[in-house]
Amino acid sequence: MLKIGIINVSDRASFGVYEDLPGQEVRKVLNQWLSVDWQEAYAVIPDEQNLIEQTLVDFSDNQKCSLIFTTGGTGPAVRDVTPEATDSVCSKSMPGFGEWMRAKSMEIVPTAILSRQTAGIRGKCLIVNLPGKPKAILECMEVVFPAIPYCVDLIEGARIETNADQMKVFRPKSS
Repeated sequence: MLKIGIINVSDRASFGVYEDLPGQEVRKVLNQWLSVDWQEAYAVIPDEQNLIEQTLVDFSDNQKCSLIFTTGGTGPAVRDVTPEATDSVCSKSMPGFGEWMRAKSMEIVPTAILSRQTAGIRGKCLIVNLPGKPKAILECMEVVFPAIPYCVDLIEGARIETNADQMKVFRPKSS
């Protein structure tokens, strides 16, 4: 069974100051794109590096997620520490994900250069940092998701299949 973690890193959302729109956006997009049954692990937590690290480890190691999306905490603000937490718990860095998201986002808004989202691998789990705004989340997911199922295949995570009319992914042809 495919299990995907969604972690909204936000002081205000975790304290109930505003609704968890970023996490809901990730869930909505996945429900549209995925053609396989999947389960989610879900959390809304404050911008605390040790708590982000603990949640990432729990979702990957204990809850056996093959893929985790974080939202928020990727900017230059003092409390934005999601990339540091991700780097801390991953054995392999996957910087191309962040590079591609920034490049595409720069076509839309010049402040995208301030975003520090990244990705990495922990065991059989790919962790991808997304920005915190729902519109930016969708824009970034659209550019990186085509590579995600094959990456998860390579690290021996659960197979990810999509509705091809919603999201076309790339897998090399078998020889």
